[in-house]
Amino acid sequence: MTIVQLLPELNEGGVERGTVELSRELVKLGHKSIVISAGGKLQEQIDEDGGRHITLDVCSKNPLSAFWRMIKLRNLLSTLNPDILHARSRVPAWLTYLANKKLHIPFITTVHGFNSVSTYSAIMTKGDSVICVSESIKSYIQEHYNTEDQKITVIPRGIDLVTFNPGNSDQKFIDNFKKEYHLEDKYIITSVGRITQLKDLETFISAISILRKSHDNIVGLIVGGVREDKQEYFNSLKVLVKELDLKDKIIFTGSQSQVSEIYALSDVVVSSSKKPESFGRSVAEALALNTPVVASNHGGVLDIIVEAQNGFFYPVGESEVLAAQIRKCNGLEFDGYRYIAEHFSLGQMVDKTLQVYEKVA
Repeated sequence: MTIVQLLPELNEGGVERGTVELSRELVKLGHKSIVISAGGKLQEQIDEDGGRHITLDVCSKNPLSAFWRMIKLRNLLSTLNPDILHARSRVPAWLTYLANKKLHIPFITTVHGFNSVSTYSAIMTKGDSVICVSESIKSYIQEHYNTEDQKITVIPRGIDLVTFNPGNSDQKFIDNFKKEYHLEDKYIITSVGRITQLKDLETFISAISILRKSHDNIVGLIVGGVREDKQEYFNSLKVLVKELDLKDKIIFTGSQSQVSEIYALSDVVVSSSKKPESFGRSVAEALALNTPVVASNHGGVLDIIVEAQNGFFYPVGESEVLAAQIRKCNGLEFDGYRYIAEHFSLGQMVDKTLQVYEKVA
């Protein structure tokens, strides 16, 4: 089959990484994989893995240019003549839906998040088949859009068990990273993801402040890039760190490419999102590295963490409870790699996605 995936751009993020991984695995299985986006730092990886990236503006929300971009997309799809169109976000879904009216190519959407309820968001339920990344997402779209059960397939995001494998960690990177950030003999609590208000890093930082009173060797590691439009929020976090006298206890590392090693060197990973995570990829990845996770108690993470076995939950914004749950992680022992392999592997995701493709094709 020839499969075209469409998403706004190919920079940092779980949707982007999932697209790259699926493209690579499709090529391995003998399929032709094409990804259409406005581009980004991950686009070269598509080509390196044997797929093909085509740069087209399926990202802009400007309605004045939408018609002409839809025409360009229709002409491109007519030339490519794919077997499957797979849209992963609202703007590319709308453009694909309109471009496909005359082409009649099987059309699939993946609902990756709890988008605002609107006609604009409803496009993600208009595929011939609709993939949801968690049971929480399935319930959400059925509640708000009455999406037929037979159209929906729940396929959790797959974790790459080669990359996120305790036996494959780059120990040299870990040693150098610890040396660079003075993490030797520290108890490391980590948050991974782009720095945005939705990540509620204020609660994370406050929890570190609470824990610091009884655990002097504790360090809070915040790993993630800062977009230009989030710079003001980032600055407010640095002010909070200063006010709580945590200069030596909170470390902002920026974006890191070797995320697996970050999970491996951490003692606990925290997912403190205010907004429910559609799946919770960072949670599953950390568990695969046998690192316990404390997460806010909503969204897709409810499908992943087994409380008191590989992590704990806490109410959104409750820094005292978060600190208490982090303490409980000390001494937790579990085979996270096996657990993720059995429930959330990349191989399972690819197999289930191909079954959807074959069904609609």
